[in-house]
Amino acid sequence: MNRRHHSFTLLQASQDSPTLARLTELTRDSVARLAAIQPLIPGNLRHAIQAGPIDGPVWCLLLDNNAAAAKIRQLLPAMEAHLRSKGWEVNSIRLKVQLNRLR
Repeated sequence: MNRRHHSFTLLQASQDSPTLARLTELTRDSVARLAAIQPLIPGNLRHAIQAGPIDGPVWCLLLDNNAAAAKIRQLLPAMEAHLRSKGWEVNSIRLKVQLNRLR
């Protein structure tokens, strides 16, 4: 039996799979949300934040440390209002500290 292995891109794979397509869409949405709130984040904290998963109206931000989380927690109401004003349905933003996150 002669088997041929065909390579394909992640984009092609995601288009062929509804599950991967949805995951790709959520990832793009999460990154776009983070880009939208960047002006609200102090410059010295921007490196400590990554876009996280979206679960319905709840969005998660991944943070490097507890100090960054404490400061961002103070900014959450402004961030949520800003995202809603841009058309995203965000009821809340959850913070998750990932202590061993690689950059």
